[in-house]
Amino acid sequence: MTDSLAHRVQQLGLSLPTPSQPIANYVNHVASQNQLFISGQIPLQDGKPAFIGRLGETISDEEGANAAELAALGLLAQLSDALNDDLSRLVRIIRLGVFIASAPDFQRQGAVANGASNLLVNALGEKGRHVRTAVGVSSLPGGVAVEIDAIFELRP
Repeated sequence: MTDSLAHRVQQLGLSLPTPSQPIANYVNHVASQNQLFISGQIPLQDGKPAFIGRLGETISDEEGANAAELAALGLLAQLSDALNDDLSRLVRIIRLGVFIASAPDFQRQGAVANGASNLLVNALGEKGRHVRTAVGVSSLPGGVAVEIDAIFELRP
């Protein structure tokens, strides 16, 4: 297996987007000791928010999973940028947080979050297995359906 994240993503028939830039007073990622924290990523297409709406109202479960996958692709772009595309520095994903804009009675957040989890495992193999939280929220930045963040373990 290659140590280039961009190459692994290409093998899945996808490509890493240009890492998005903060739109407020925060940074994309912070390394602290052997951990890398990546800020929340929303689904972007051509640099614009995609999958606008809430699950259980205007967004289907399948569209929600696609939104989560797209946000995870942005997360991988941030990871690649932080590691200079060198996956040999990555031990594993520790935690994935998935926030899903949901109607009050929507209960399938886990199925939506699988869109992100599946991409991460497919791209990173065992390094991509993680603990996860999938939480329904009333709204997200830009009106998107999904936002994800993550904590990674790095080699010392």
